[in-house]
Amino acid sequence: MFGPPGHLYVYRSYGMHWCANAVCGPAGTAGAVLVRALAPVAGVEMMRAARMDRRDRDLASGPGRLCQALGIDGSYDGADIVAGRGGVAIAMDGTAPPVAAANGPRVGISAAVDWPWRWWVEGEPCVSRARTSGTRTPGAITTGHRTPGSERR
Repeated sequence: MFGPPGHLYVYRSYGMHWCANAVCGPAGTAGAVLVRALAPVAGVEMMRAARMDRRDRDLASGPGRLCQALGIDGSYDGADIVAGRGGVAIAMDGTAPPVAAANGPRVGISAAVDWPWRWWVEGEPCVSRARTSGTRTPGAITTGHRTPGSERR
């Protein structure tokens, strides 16, 4: 997470699930975005084989499931996701940005849970679900939002 921007930071969560973050801050400063879910559009059969799921929406609907479906493990840590070096890339495919994006509180953490740093496409069935007793309430898209202390992150 302290590495150069445009690289993948891969780690184990709870010692059992791989998680992938896209590093987006300057080198030496912690700054990354956890890739929580994706909607499968290609390679679905390979994802099904890796995950043994019956429903497409469950193949990569969570950070651990996503890594398992894509075969991402610790060997991908540090991969250049902009240039595609290291076997994985995040790239524009010509699809327009979502119109119905929403944001709200983060999940699966114990600090700063109310900060609206979790983003999803409203109505997308592949969005990873919060496993809390509360409900997920979409908020307005916030641009340039500053939460106290966020300038250090």
